Amino acid sequence: MNPPRPPQIDENPAGIDLPLEPLPGHTSRGRLERVLRRGEFAVTTELNPPDSANPEDVYNRAKIFDGWVDAINAVDASGANCHMSSVGICALLTRMGYAPIMQIACRDKNRIAIQGDVLGGAAMGVANMLCLTGDGVQAGDQPGAKPVFDLDSMSLLETIRIMRDNGKFLSGRKLTTPPQLFLGAAVNPFAPPFDFRPIHLGKKIAAGAQFVQTQYCFDVPMFRTFMQRARDLGHTEKVFILCGVGPLASAKTAKWIRSNVPGIHIPDAIIKRLEGAEDQKAEGKRLCIDIINEVKEIAGVSGVHVMAYRQEEYVAEIVDESGVLKGRQPWKREVRADDRLVADRLDHLLHDNVTETQVDMVKTAH
Repeated sequence: MNPPRPPQIDENPAGIDLPLEPLPGHTSRGRLERVLRRGEFAVTTELNPPDSANPEDVYNRAKIFDGWVDAINAVDASGANCHMSSVGICALLTRMGYAPIMQIACRDKNRIAIQGDVLGGAAMGVANMLCLTGDGVQAGDQPGAKPVFDLDSMSLLETIRIMRDNGKFLSGRKLTTPPQLFLGAAVNPFAPPFDFRPIHLGKKIAAGAQFVQTQYCFDVPMFRTFMQRARDLGHTEKVFILCGVGPLASAKTAKWIRSNVPGIHIPDAIIKRLEGAEDQKAEGKRLCIDIINEVKEIAGVSGVHVMAYRQEEYVAEIVDESGVLKGRQPWKREVRADDRLVADRLDHLLHDNVTETQVDMVKTAH
């Protein structure tokens, strides 16, 4: 008989899918807020949403992050391209104990639908929400879609803060149970006007942002300048800043991104470094690690947000080799004794002609 494993940090002993016990000064019952408020260097990442209705496609993509990240962004139709919804991905991730960050883009829904999704997500156990305006529909593969933009990222932050702190809808109608949430936003220190970016961050903090994730950082000196200004304005005392990083697959990829993806700044020196490498993909990973090692030493940086689109298998290596966790292991889903039984039973139901009743199934399981 195997000895019982010690309780895992930041896990509800009554069930991995259940929220943590509330703590003073915390607005959510999730792990990410706890990690950041303890002063630990946080690591978040993004799950590439599938073009599929198969839940296993989500679980397989989440497994590769096990034990390496503190939260996983559930992307909401980024680039105005349709995939499995952020709400759907969050429903699947929370069921298995993962800590998702539910992205909400204002492009596709009005304030009525958004407020309903906020309540639904919180009821499922989502503790973190990232408020985005969203790319215009012309950026995606269905440019004839009708954009909504009833809210923008700023008013969305204010809306959810009012729901959480005042217990009311925007209409003023009272909520029976307000959502307990840790609110996030996106910032881009690398897009003009550069002097305005720290000021804009302050506006998002005033609207309700408690953590922010930045756009990809490939220009560390520019990011240092942004952080210095953010410190001077007192922002780093009010918000947790996670620097966006990610590997580049090749110099060709870097050039394409620089020319075709608005808001991403890639200096010539980065492209030259990739062009001079024998193995450009490996060099792209090394470059990401080097950037992490630089930004983690900048005062006011609370973590990194690793975006490895179509290179998700590198996230564990990047986090490990950068040493940002300093020996700490983020929450990892442990295999449970009944996992195999449940999987076998589902396979049995899906592929065999079964007439067994639910009562019989329960008896067999026990």
